[in-house]
Amino acid sequence: GGGGFGGGGGSPFDIFEQMFGGNPFGGGGGGRGGGRSRVRKGEDVVHGLKLSLEDLYNGVTKKLSLAKNIICPKCTGTGSKSGALGTCRTCSGSGVKLVVRQIAPGMVQQMQTVCPDCQGNGQTISEKDKCPSCKAQKVVQEKKVLEVHIEKGMMHNQKVVFNGEADEAPGTVPGDIVFVVQQKEHKIFTRKGNDLFIEKKLTLTEALCGFKFQIEHLDGRKLIVGCEPGEMIRPGDLKSIQSEGMPIRGNPFNKGKLFVKFTITFPKNGEMSGDQIQALENILPKRPTVELDLENGEESELHDVDPQVEARRREEEKRAAGNAYDEDDDDDMRGGGERVQCAQQ
Repeated sequence: GGGGFGGGGGSPFDIFEQMFGGNPFGGGGGGRGGGRSRVRKGEDVVHGLKLSLEDLYNGVTKKLSLAKNIICPKCTGTGSKSGALGTCRTCSGSGVKLVVRQIAPGMVQQMQTVCPDCQGNGQTISEKDKCPSCKAQKVVQEKKVLEVHIEKGMMHNQKVVFNGEADEAPGTVPGDIVFVVQQKEHKIFTRKGNDLFIEKKLTLTEALCGFKFQIEHLDGRKLIVGCEPGEMIRPGDLKSIQSEGMPIRGNPFNKGKLFVKFTITFPKNGEMSGDQIQALENILPKRPTVELDLENGEESELHDVDPQVEARRREEEKRAAGNAYDEDDDDDMRGGGERVQCAQQ
């Protein structure tokens, strides 16, 4: 059977050309010539695109006007009327200029910088021959309107790419214009992946006796949600509504879930009269019986707690404890020295 890299008369360096785009040893192989010259690609231009949750739920098209460089149509990117280019005299066509500077007595430093006269391209155009349209810059600006289509269900930081729509320049392939989705915060809904979350406050009566409320969804529909009497809601309970989350990108008829997290608002201290409390106790299940050691036990009072005040108190205690520890260390060091001296006497 056939063997080697060639497989039918091909060059043994074909494998290098396929992997790296050229023969690593410079010569041609199989009559193909030397390594291929690659056209440099221009830089991509990235824009953040702020979108509401409604936009991402329903999908939207945004028209955006951008200024970009294009190859001058009058001189086709040469920068001159005649199309002729001269060699830059400052850098002799190299595009770089050698700068020598003294950094210390008897010591100099040589540096290469981009030639200021030709901006590094090694060519110059006489004043008379400069293109009147681009002023020898080879490019001119134009405004372009791009229609950015946002699909239903797109997520934060996903990208919409317009290939080859960035700035043009002679000898380069234009880069891409990239729009990055930036999801705005919503006052009602929170998004996690394809799911949506809302918080709902209920009164104690609603939590115990049933309730109904309405959710205005991101597409304007009104969802009526409720629990029947006898179905208790506890603080922190989480319920879900199937297929009312975000559309799934590429398959918008499938959706995530809408989760509802409940918090319960209890009556304030003193808000209920003694008769109301007694009536409530008569309705609710009886209290559990608790045995108390009234003879030896001590009455203790419960106080309301402010978490911020408590956090500050703990920080102050921690600092005070640290200072006391440092003072004890100093005392031990001083005392230890005296005890050693006494022991030697």
